[in-house]
Amino acid sequence: MSTDPAFEIARRRTFAIISHPDAGKTTLTERLLRAGGAIQLAGNVRAKGERRRTRSDWMGIERERGISVVTSVMTFEYGDCVFNLLDTPGHEDFSEDTYRTLTAVDAAVMVIDAAKGIEARTRKLFEICRLRDIPILTFINKMDRESQDPFALLDEVSSSLALDTAPVTWPVGRAADFVGTYDLRKRAYHLTGELAQSDPRLVAVAEEVDLVRAALPEFDIEAFAAGHLTPVFFGSAIRDIGVADLLDGLVEYGPKPRAQPADTRVVEATESGLTALVFKIQANMDPNHRDRIAFARVCSGRLVRGMRLKQVRTGKLIPLHAPQFFFARDRALAEEAFAGDVVGIPNHGTLRIGDTLSEIEDLNFVGVPYFAPEILRRVRLDDAMKAKKLRQALQELAEEGVVQLFRPQDGSPPMVGVVGTLQLDVLQARLAGEYGVAIGFETTPFQLARWVFGEKATLDRFVSDQRSAMADDVDGDPVFLATSAFMMRRTAELNHGLAFRDIKDFRAEKTAA
Repeated sequence: MSTDPAFEIARRRTFAIISHPDAGKTTLTERLLRAGGAIQLAGNVRAKGERRRTRSDWMGIERERGISVVTSVMTFEYGDCVFNLLDTPGHEDFSEDTYRTLTAVDAAVMVIDAAKGIEARTRKLFEICRLRDIPILTFINKMDRESQDPFALLDEVSSSLALDTAPVTWPVGRAADFVGTYDLRKRAYHLTGELAQSDPRLVAVAEEVDLVRAALPEFDIEAFAAGHLTPVFFGSAIRDIGVADLLDGLVEYGPKPRAQPADTRVVEATESGLTALVFKIQANMDPNHRDRIAFARVCSGRLVRGMRLKQVRTGKLIPLHAPQFFFARDRALAEEAFAGDVVGIPNHGTLRIGDTLSEIEDLNFVGVPYFAPEILRRVRLDDAMKAKKLRQALQELAEEGVVQLFRPQDGSPPMVGVVGTLQLDVLQARLAGEYGVAIGFETTPFQLARWVFGEKATLDRFVSDQRSAMADDVDGDPVFLATSAFMMRRTAELNHGLAFRDIKDFRAEKTAA
């Protein structure tokens, strides 16, 4: 393999898969990995036994419920390209993890159920991609079942998402008669078996293709890169139809690693100095070793095992003794990595989400936010003898992003904040399974949490006056807890010198200060 950085960066394709739950995202992930030669037997979320253990869903609660609740990172090669695939949580309760993951990708594959079309979660994830100018490829899945008309599906994507559609493939047959795809650009059939030229499915495709060419735009790489147009692929992940079409499309026109915004300038992927952004922390992937992995997107340069990088937030030098490539829970030592790659860095609590690592220059990548939680609960410890263990566990899991942790300044029990109740289930299960700590939850009088920013003297005075309603987050930043939306508005009106925010990008905040 060449180690020329420009060549290696050009062959990277880093993308996420987004969808509404049950659209087939995890099954598609498995098929993509199998097509890339990464696994011999693709898992199936509805199968039993060994087939039930999908490679991207490795956590116990994921295997039990058949859903993805954490982002999995998988690296594999296909068509002379290196793919970094990030399988995001489909459930809306884990939207914060998904949003942070989208800071680390150059493109997204949007999976749509052919029967249901655009669903609420799909629309929200699409809007996040649009805000970040992430190009989107669309895979219309489950064509082997009863589905909407392909033209109707394309029209729905176009009208509800304000996104032009350019079919790259077209389905041959429908439902039980779905037998493959027709490549509109290469004018070639990809079928699961031989069909006679007079087969009605081929006749129907020929007629529909004429309509497609007359009514819909051809694929345009510039419109795709600008986020105005999505190439559309039809298929069935569970039957492995259309998956290779999608991979070939990513190889041919998937975006190369792109520039990343920092507080002082924009960093180009082709720069020689190494920079990296930590966008995810995962603890206890291997419970036997109590490991803690920081997932970092290499934003520029070449990473070599053994080098030392500066953690810009603290000024410390971080040695890269054992950087790793991941295949869900499995891993391999990364001797080198290039811009676009996602590597795991083992550490013992040193690295945080949003950290920038740099070989030469002091800069901070921006846009890795924390969102104010929608649900607040006090943590009830069942065994007081495990209070110290609980403190450590909550700190580690909060740093990982499982929940947000708030420590009231009046000394009352800690609170956790979440987007949805399923996060509470995950927290409870992981505390019991990984730390041996049993907890329960109690309601609190507080409904809203807002980060407070302002000039130090003004902020200190406010914190002192509102001590019973103040807490510190996992980074030690002050948070105001309000009992109602009215109280929140009233407090903000009475304190003009302070900003009460429901989003914290503390790298940007500290830069602005």
